[in-house]
Amino acid sequence: MSDTEPQTAAGKVLWHFTTSLDGFVAGPNHEMDWMSGISARPGLADEYIGTTGAVLGGRDGWDAAPDSRPYGGSWDGPVFVLTHHPEDAAPADGVTFLNCDPAEAVRIGLEAAGGKNLEVFSPTIGRQLLALGLIDEIDLHIAPVLLGDGIRLYDNPGSEPIRLHQLGEGEPTSVVNVRYRPTTTANIPTERAG
Repeated sequence: MSDTEPQTAAGKVLWHFTTSLDGFVAGPNHEMDWMSGISARPGLADEYIGTTGAVLGGRDGWDAAPDSRPYGGSWDGPVFVLTHHPEDAAPADGVTFLNCDPAEAVRIGLEAAGGKNLEVFSPTIGRQLLALGLIDEIDLHIAPVLLGDGIRLYDNPGSEPIRLHQLGEGEPTSVVNVRYRPTTTANIPTERAG
């Protein structure tokens, strides 16, 4: 499987996550320890560090890891946290708590991004922006792990399917193929049915 073309700083609203193969972006309580030992293409983090102008996240994620900075602290820029209760949020340098509708949060974030991308790090906010037509790209890095439980990237029961077009070369509606082998010995059968 080929990788996508490098990300560009084109002032896009980018819904950006590393996701488990079964569609979770965090553990049940926003735990991220499942990402340890997972590697990415060399230079991938630097690509996003250079193209990101601002970050928009949600209160649940912020409360789970207050004062954490994107990309392990290697990125520095404005972070906006959308919340209904900014008055009781734990303050942090470079973080602004917004109590407004998601479209206004995007407007504020894009202005602060200064022509670079606004990265959305919240499944809930991403879903709302998708419904409003405000997501320019969904950028996923699929990790070779099955979590089984946690915070889903997209959870909207009863809604109509959202059709997507894959960016890059090739047929935009084709399936992406990946193939993995379990590495946990408890998951590998000891006898094969014959």
